[in-house]
Amino acid sequence: MNDDHTGACLCGSVRFKTHGPLREVVACHCSQCRKQTGLYYAATNVPLDNITIEGEDAITWYRASSFARRGFCRTCGSALFWVADDAGEISIMAGLFDRPSDLKLAYHIYCADKGDFYEISDGLPQYKQGRPGLLTAGPSD
Repeated sequence: MNDDHTGACLCGSVRFKTHGPLREVVACHCSQCRKQTGLYYAATNVPLDNITIEGEDAITWYRASSFARRGFCRTCGSALFWVADDAGEISIMAGLFDRPSDLKLAYHIYCADKGDFYEISDGLPQYKQGRPGLLTAGPSD
């Protein structure tokens, strides 16, 4: 598997390159993620030291919880990143990566808060809330 990946928002105003392995993709079904994306937030993580971002001036940051912020492209509106305060990692929307990404969806979190208009039927593990060891804001923070 290639440890260098590239990606961009819909309009290309924000581009990034990651170095090193990517975490498996996590699907978050909490109300914040659903409201930001329209469905659920599917993301991977990399250490902050392992990402280079071009077009940072096109990123708008929104503080959606008491300890994290969400970045999106101010030009096209693409959801881009989730970063916890003082965290050493950045969460990147999986759909932003250029192909081939080699990414794999691993499990679903906050399934108790998922939308009532769809089912999760891919056979992957589902967690009612967050998963132990995974930093998230959760549905109500």
